[in-house]
Amino acid sequence: MLRYAARRILLAIVMVWAVASAAFVLARIAPGDATSPEWQLSQKTRDAERHRLGLDRPWPEQYATWLAGAVRLDFGESSLYARPVRSLIGERAINTAILAAAALALAALLGVGAGVLTAVRPGTMLARLIRIGSVILLSTPPLIGSLVLVLIAARTRLVPVGGMSSVDPASPWADLLQHLIVPALALGLPLAATLERAQSQALRHGLTQPFVTAALARGARPEDAIARHAWPVSLGPVLAFYGLMIGALFSGSLVVEMVTAWPGLGRLMVDALRARDLYLAAGTAAAGAACLAGGTLIGDLVHGAIDPRVREAR
Repeated sequence: MLRYAARRILLAIVMVWAVASAAFVLARIAPGDATSPEWQLSQKTRDAERHRLGLDRPWPEQYATWLAGAVRLDFGESSLYARPVRSLIGERAINTAILAAAALALAALLGVGAGVLTAVRPGTMLARLIRIGSVILLSTPPLIGSLVLVLIAARTRLVPVGGMSSVDPASPWADLLQHLIVPALALGLPLAATLERAQSQALRHGLTQPFVTAALARGARPEDAIARHAWPVSLGPVLAFYGLMIGALFSGSLVVEMVTAWPGLGRLMVDALRARDLYLAAGTAAAGAACLAGGTLIGDLVHGAIDPRVREAR
């Protein structure tokens, strides 16, 4: 298990380095920068700003300096916000974490339960409706799903359409929960459909295993055989999916955050690219890659802990 964990951690570190480095290099060699003529700066001011940001140096030298600072979690200064990139990422990461936690909880609550039902009672009308709903949710692009929920919220006026808080709310936590409903549903419902499909297929496969048949032959009730034998084994693939979901959500959901005006990491990255903010773009890419690698690592380690075959095969 230690060797397996060490390999997965090393792969996670390499992934973060590769994504962050690629983002920095591509943003650096792309035409234009934070001082381009469209920002209406004088040539003297532009030259001074390029020198201050280090944009007048060759990109390999600038990359080496940035990488040395990134190891110490110093990602430079944002030219758009005139603030350290690390503090901006920290603020937006909290917002993204709130949204991601709500979406993951909703997905786990709905998806796992629905998957067990469709696997154990596949012929019932409820199971058929769940499968149809899962197919629809998985087939709907995130942009369309987000717009539909925003439209419903705007028409019904039951919950806020966008943003994270209202102006001068009387109850901050209640206000936050109201603003959280639309983006959490937009993120959580497709994930719940994914978990339902994964849980259903894994549990159906688990029910065919010899140890489940042996438990039934010894007189175990079908409910006990499912709960004590088939379902724990089926959690392996589900946890692998869940790890990927954790990483993807905590790295920022670009479409949902833009449509619902949620101030998270995904929206921060879009702002950085629009402003050609080199250090902010590279920093948000590094943060997103770290979240994705961390979520994948957690899923792999948990999967390897509950199923020895996984760590032996890798």
